[in-house]
Amino acid sequence: MAAGQTVPGKRSLLNSARFRGVLYQVLVVGAVIALGWYLVHNTLTNLAARGIATGFDFLGREAGFDIGESPIAYSAADSYAHALLVGLLNTLEVAALGIVIASVIGLVVGIARLSGNWLVARLAAIYVEGVRNVPLLLQLFVWYGVVTALPGPRQALNPLPGVFLSNRGLKVPVPEDHPVYPWLLLALAVGLVLAWALRRWAVARQQRTGRPFPWVLCGIGVALGVPLLVFLAAGAPLTMDVPQLRGFNFSGGATLSPEFAALLAGLSIYTAAFIAEIVRSGILAVPYGQTEAAMSLGLSRAKTLRLIVLPQALRVIVPPLTSQYLNLTKNSSLAVAIGYPDLVSVANTTINQTGHAVEGVGVVMAVFLVISLALSLLMNWYNAKVALVTR
Repeated sequence: MAAGQTVPGKRSLLNSARFRGVLYQVLVVGAVIALGWYLVHNTLTNLAARGIATGFDFLGREAGFDIGESPIAYSAADSYAHALLVGLLNTLEVAALGIVIASVIGLVVGIARLSGNWLVARLAAIYVEGVRNVPLLLQLFVWYGVVTALPGPRQALNPLPGVFLSNRGLKVPVPEDHPVYPWLLLALAVGLVLAWALRRWAVARQQRTGRPFPWVLCGIGVALGVPLLVFLAAGAPLTMDVPQLRGFNFSGGATLSPEFAALLAGLSIYTAAFIAEIVRSGILAVPYGQTEAAMSLGLSRAKTLRLIVLPQALRVIVPPLTSQYLNLTKNSSLAVAIGYPDLVSVANTTINQTGHAVEGVGVVMAVFLVISLALSLLMNWYNAKVALVTR
């Protein structure tokens, strides 16, 4: 072979787009690993030079601080790991409720923007444009100011019997503990499974015979009927723990704190404005001929929207909706601004007391990464279920 000529095998590999693609990916991954190793090594070296302790041993030490709200038992004598778990549960609680409330409000407002009623459509448009263009942090401050401006416990608003609204939060009656209540939760789970099976049967029956079955109402009846039967069989034990004014505050019942209420309202209303636009664009993406065909068959507007338009619009709505759910979950970290003890707030207190800033920030980043990936996987699975299957 003459000097300067390229080996045919090497030339074919270099001309292969597949080979070059794999090569570039390997080089990029190697560069990322090398950069990560350099950053970690440099950080550990600098911390050691300054005598700063590293590691996660601090998680087992006593926290020594109280947390205002906790869905599980917690005291200052518990460990930092337990405190971070409380913060995580608070974050998950407000994110889960916020996703549900924002979805409902966004669906209603998105449909209202397409209403033939001029006033309804304009009010929905004002809500969307007004809320979307005001920073979320400012809205949280406004909601917190509104909640804390309510009268004190002695002058609390009493809109319903046993329900009190004051600057200490919302107090509502709750059932007292009873051994039958865990069984009611199990019965509710069984009822939901039966309702899901009923829906599958009704859909298969309609596809086979063309005859519809009112599975929605029947499913609700089954889901609620099973725990109701268990409740009645146990003698209907229902003793309410009603809030009572004791001194300068209420005792008994359940409390929705001002911080939680402000955070939930701010996140839900802010995210709902973006969801409304997603719903509106998804409905507009469905060809109007689908609506005309449904109405020509005698379907009402409500049934046309529920049975024809929305199922097709979901294929457009779900992907951007996933992004809004992720944004709401990550925006919950702004709770630290109004004093709600979420994961970020508890982590900040932990960092201030222990000095383990790198580890604390790393824990928060890892937790939000896992939550985001889990939520993305769930929504991607649902998107695949509603996707249009083509031959």
